[in-house]
Amino acid sequence: MANAEGSSRGSRWSLKGTTALVTGGTRGIGHAVVEELAEFGATVYTCSRNEAELNACLKEWKEKGFSVSGSVCDASSPPQREKLIQQVASAFNGKLNILVNNVGTNVRKPTIEYTSEEYSKLMTTNLDSGYHLCQLAYSLLKASGNGSIVFISSVASLSSVGSGAIYAASKAAINQLTKYLACEWAKDNIRSNCVAPWYTKTPLVESLLAKKGFIDEVISRTPIKRVAESHEVSSLVAFLCLPAAAYITGQIVSVDGGFTAFGFQPTMRIS
Repeated sequence: MANAEGSSRGSRWSLKGTTALVTGGTRGIGHAVVEELAEFGATVYTCSRNEAELNACLKEWKEKGFSVSGSVCDASSPPQREKLIQQVASAFNGKLNILVNNVGTNVRKPTIEYTSEEYSKLMTTNLDSGYHLCQLAYSLLKASGNGSIVFISSVASLSSVGSGAIYAASKAAINQLTKYLACEWAKDNIRSNCVAPWYTKTPLVESLLAKKGFIDEVISRTPIKRVAESHEVSSLVAFLCLPAAAYITGQIVSVDGGFTAFGFQPTMRIS
């Protein structure tokens, strides 16, 4: 009986036999997610706009013993998204268990200074790509019999953090899309969840985090008193894809060192 229970517990904490697509998997959080899923036993497909970078990562993952393949794709391009899903369908025999919509970008400036081109770029990359990939991957996720979508959002979707109005709006839209798909696609055994990180050590924000005045402000508002590492975000993504999380759907979960819980913390004793 104990062995049976142990075996059952082990299967709940494993992704062996599952397939996953992670967009933007060669850098930052995406790279960490690819490795996390592969370590749990998933067969992973990823993409990048940079062929040389993709090939270097694929070589690295092969040396680590991970089952990862990929192709060049600009996720902001509808035709390239369609080609990507065709490649995934071919690689995984028409079935996909996990879709991680990780691609994102930002332009930081005051609201009145944004151009229409910048608005389109941010919305197309941050929102349109994930929305369209969900549409395209729907039949593959349904065919797997056990689908899981994870969006990478941001605490900027939950609170004003000075990251730019358009970025915040695109991420807030992702949050609502997460909830809607969780309800609409539950009948097809497809779950949908969202991870909202605070500042994390990634190439997207490395120039910002290099500014001492800025990083000091970030840490002063973060109870844990540091920024996140990519693997601390990817661990939650992987958990949401595990059988152990089978009853979790429609959730936006912050990985923020306590930032969104922080209101006012006096330094003096109040009695």
